[in-house]
Amino acid sequence: MWYLEDLNIGDKFRSRNYEVTLEEIIEFATKYDPQVFHLDEEKAKDHPIFQGIAASGWHTSSIVMRLWTECFPIADGLIGLEGSMRWPKPTRPGDILHVEVELTDIIPSKSKPDRGIVVYSTQALNQHGDVLLNSSTKILVFRKPQ
Repeated sequence: MWYLEDLNIGDKFRSRNYEVTLEEIIEFATKYDPQVFHLDEEKAKDHPIFQGIAASGWHTSSIVMRLWTECFPIADGLIGLEGSMRWPKPTRPGDILHVEVELTDIIPSKSKPDRGIVVYSTQALNQHGDVLLNSSTKILVFRKPQ
């Protein structure tokens, strides 16, 4: 587990691979984002943007969260403070995703010396190197207990 003093600007982390299945895309969409281009292969073919079934951006984000927790093990968890994300290309059935994380800033707290803020950028890429998600995230990270 990593604490604030274990981290440096420029540190990079890479996750394992994760294969996205059609069944998983439909299951997630059925529960959380029931739109035709996430649910029906035939109807999705006619969509002007997706031109085929695509995972919900929130599904892709959930996979990224899982991969973050595995490759970027912060003591006391990834406690999110702020984030922004983009989905430049859709995630498709059969895509094999991995995430690449780079620390871009570390800001020790002036008022609470036991913690700080870590800023990192993430790219989720598929097996072709296509970027499916870009994000910038701020998390709370604690120092090692004294």
